[in-house]
Amino acid sequence: MTIEIEPLVDEPALLVKGQSRTLVLSDIHIGIEWDLYNSGFLVPSGLERRLKKIEGYIEQTKPDRIVLLGDIKHNVPQISWQERDEIPMFLEKLALHAEIDIFPGNHDGGIEFLLPKNKRIHLHPSRGDIIEGVGYFHGHTWPDPKLITAEHLIVAHNHPTLRITDILGYSTSEQVWVKTKLNHEKLKNHLEKIGVEIPESDTHLDVVVIPAFNELCGGVAFNEAILEDLLGPAFSSGSIDTANADIYLLDGMYMGKLKDIKKLSITKKRKGKRRASR
Repeated sequence: MTIEIEPLVDEPALLVKGQSRTLVLSDIHIGIEWDLYNSGFLVPSGLERRLKKIEGYIEQTKPDRIVLLGDIKHNVPQISWQERDEIPMFLEKLALHAEIDIFPGNHDGGIEFLLPKNKRIHLHPSRGDIIEGVGYFHGHTWPDPKLITAEHLIVAHNHPTLRITDILGYSTSEQVWVKTKLNHEKLKNHLEKIGVEIPESDTHLDVVVIPAFNELCGGVAFNEAILEDLLGPAFSSGSIDTANADIYLLDGMYMGKLKDIKKLSITKKRKGKRRASR
């Protein structure tokens, strides 16, 4: 079976075409406005606007299923009133169009209490699962070892961006797609240390890192980051090969290999180490 992975032009979403058509979104962070309000910023809920945007994707791609690749909700460890109100409605509306597959992220504690009783909504393990030859997991945990047998792997969590700095020191950040390989040997070595075996594979698995859907989330500037900055053990261990990753802007422009972008003058040279957080 041939699998095609097509990012939507100028949008943080992609279409997987195999036996069926799958629309993939990640990091919706419903409830982020409630968190901002508690921090002193009054921002109205953007759910209606974001839902309308997703319905536009659905009209464009005609998916059979929709994969929500983690961090549907925002607040941890609690569940806010906004999430209790908006998440069930959001999922019910999406389920009118397609099957819904949810892969919980680190912000999704308690998400099972917010799922409507709908046979079209399916909750998967946080360590990921395979659907029609494609592996999916959010990225905040080690992946399930069986994902190594997939033909492709789609992961989220880092909200990848490229920070471009000009000669005057002004910086702007652009969301990017990261396309790379899974380093089978590094993943195997790390998991064997904790007594976990992974299936043998004679290929380096293709990996796509999807940008965040919610524009309020910010992200990790991959061109300024070192391994220790990247979020999730598969990234920070080097099991996902970011150095040799191909970087694309949302409009499809190819920016080059990450290791080469880091050498350019647009990349601000860092002073000492820092650790990203999410």
